[in-house]
Amino acid sequence: MKAILLSLFTLVSVSAQDAATLIQQGDAMDQEYQAENALKYYLPAEKLQPDNANLLVKIARQYIYRMTALNSTADQLASAKTAQSYAERAVKADPNCSDAYLSISVSLGRQIQLQGNREKVAASKPIKENAEKATKLNPRNDYAWHILARWHQGIAGANNFLLGIANLIYGEIPPASNAEAVKYFEKAIALRPDRLIHHLELGRTYAQMGKKEEARQLINKALAMPNREKDDAETKERGRKTLATL
Repeated sequence: MKAILLSLFTLVSVSAQDAATLIQQGDAMDQEYQAENALKYYLPAEKLQPDNANLLVKIARQYIYRMTALNSTADQLASAKTAQSYAERAVKADPNCSDAYLSISVSLGRQIQLQGNREKVAASKPIKENAEKATKLNPRNDYAWHILARWHQGIAGANNFLLGIANLIYGEIPPASNAEAVKYFEKAIALRPDRLIHHLELGRTYAQMGKKEEARQLINKALAMPNREKDDAETKERGRKTLATL
């Protein structure tokens, strides 16, 4: 019996070691935003540690990253939905993992960019709820504050048609305001001033509020910052389009 238990313990130890090595190799690819290569290491590690919440969040992130390399809307949407499924598994594996809830919000946000108005409205409530949960579990999660700010920005700037659909679905749309968006973007900036997306989206919120000078200053500041993250180039293009309207 002792020999059997020792063999099982050794097997578990080797598996854990193998998983750790695979995750480390995946992390190196993740740092380079090489989603497909990262998945080559993360997915085998998942088979060894299927309830590792942090690993599941990392896998979800790769399915978001890889969307830009996909040509069809259907493939992009499928990748975002796969990200959501991994994020939901992460929540089940660790209900106290802030990034797991954040990943659900992000994956839903990416999906609605590819969907119609009804889907946008239907996803609005869970995006907000999961972002709020992420901030409560980790008040220093800057991107969770960012997503919450984007929710307020989006609802505050929605047209009457979209708001009408929201009222049909919810009966009453959750309250949102540009002022709340500003507050949450400022929280995100205080935590991570090096992330240009926080500055740029705060600028776009000011543009939405009609505060053109504040908007120009923040967007130009973001445009002058170096690209460090996967979506920084795309983010800057969004800022340039906003500047052109001011």
